[in-house]
Amino acid sequence: MSIVIVGGHDRMVGQYKKICKSYKCKCKVFTQMEADFGKKIGCPDLLVLFTNTVSHKMVKCALDEVGASTDIVRCHTSSGNALNGILEAHVADKYFLYILHNIVMN
Repeated sequence: MSIVIVGGHDRMVGQYKKICKSYKCKCKVFTQMEADFGKKIGCPDLLVLFTNTVSHKMVKCALDEVGASTDIVRCHTSSGNALNGILEAHVADKYFLYILHNIVMN
């Protein structure tokens, strides 16, 4: 599962990546607006917006770039515990759907 995190604190980037890795997810973290930000996002499975620590311009750009198949989660808190909760809910949902699909197909 691929995840893009927009917002958060610069000092937490390593922790965000470590948390995503523990859920076996690939992630990109953008705490500040970069050149060609929209092109770097790609088409993730999940977009996490930490709304307290991100500019409106960055949120708009991220939402314009992701596809319709991307799940979007807005969270006011940019803590590690908040990210853990988001990933626990979404990774569990994806895993459940995967298992259900395999049962139906067999």
